[in-house]
Amino acid sequence: MEFSTRDYLFDGKRRLNLREMPTDAGEARSQKAALEEATRQNLFRAAELQEKLYAAREEGLVIAIQARDAAGKDSLIKKVFSGLNPAALVVHSFKAPNSTELAHDYLWRINAALPQRGTIAVFNRSQYEDVLVVRVHHMEQGYRMAKRCLTEHFFERRYAQLSNWEEYLWENGIRMVKLFLNVSKEEQRKRFLERMEREEKHWKLSTADMKERAAWAEYDAAFEDAINATATAHCPWYVLPADNKWYTRYLVSCILVETLEAMDPQFPPLDPDEAARIPQCLEQLENGG
Repeated sequence: MEFSTRDYLFDGKRRLNLREMPTDAGEARSQKAALEEATRQNLFRAAELQEKLYAAREEGLVIAIQARDAAGKDSLIKKVFSGLNPAALVVHSFKAPNSTELAHDYLWRINAALPQRGTIAVFNRSQYEDVLVVRVHHMEQGYRMAKRCLTEHFFERRYAQLSNWEEYLWENGIRMVKLFLNVSKEEQRKRFLERMEREEKHWKLSTADMKERAAWAEYDAAFEDAINATATAHCPWYVLPADNKWYTRYLVSCILVETLEAMDPQFPPLDPDEAARIPQCLEQLENGG
């Protein structure tokens, strides 16, 4: 049995209803060992493609990861992307904006983290925080912005801005793939309990994270509206089940390979001037020079 990433794809052709989306591995549980091996093979393939991407330097790739707390963002990044060449990979974790960042437009800090063509950037949280947590907690009401900016259509405007910005990146050689790790409320509860019970996980504890559970329905609405408004063929969303981390990693490894294969990077040909010098260099090396 094959498990297709298209089951989780949102590219503007259908609307997302989170209640209809799975949070666990479902029938894939019976093939856990095989899918874990497939993940390893996918990561070998991704590393091969990344080398070509780095050599060609024609396109860059952003993998933007959004999720509720304890959905497994950090472990996903560690397990899936650690096999790639670190010279052509950068991971950015976006926390609450500081005073300098708040004094700029909300994409200012995101633009600074965009990858060069030939490299991959992984965003642990992203520009979408500004239409998720900001919306749920009405943070925009405290922004020091001109009144003309703080209209009743504030978030609709931001959805349009994000879509336009992502299209701009696409047209300038930067692809963006957006992942939402869809963890269930019950699985999140179990993971919070584990953090409390295991001393080596205490550093992850945050009472603020636990308070966010009270706004579960509000976050559902915010995620749905953001994804439905910004899912496009060029910059799609994938809403991935996150209750079983091994299955999430398998799906992300598939998405990574599929995206890189669609980019189809190729090693660039040798410069003609360099090629002309090779016989002389070869002769020198063969003669011990």
